[in-house]
Amino acid sequence: MFISPAYAQAAGGAAEAGGLGSFLGLAPLLLVFVVFYFLMIRPQQRRMKALQESVAAVKKNDTVVTAGGLVGKVTRVEDAHVEVEIAPTVRVRVVKATLAEVVSPNTKPAND
Repeated sequence: MFISPAYAQAAGGAAEAGGLGSFLGLAPLLLVFVVFYFLMIRPQQRRMKALQESVAAVKKNDTVVTAGGLVGKVTRVEDAHVEVEIAPTVRVRVVKATLAEVVSPNTKPAND
C-alpha cells in the first residue's frame, strides 16, 4: 500500500480551547457587520426618512425631480398624486412615491 491510513486525533484537546477559539473566529465577522451598519445602513435610513418627510410635505410651487428625471414645478397636490408642470402649458400627473427630490421655492441657489 502506498497510502497510510489517517486517524483522527482525540477530541479532548479541541474541546478545551473551543469556547475562546470559536469566539475569536467570529470576532472579525461581527466587527465587519458593526462597521457596515454604521457606515452604510444607518446613513441610508436617515436619507430615506428625510426624503419621505419632504415628499409628504410637498406643496404648490415646490420644484421636484422625479425618479424618471423629470424636473418641474408642482401645480396641484392630491393624496397620492402630484401635478407637475414640466414646461409652459405641459402638466403631468406623477405618483408621490416616485419623487426623488423636493426643493422649496424659497431656497437660494449656492452661487447667486
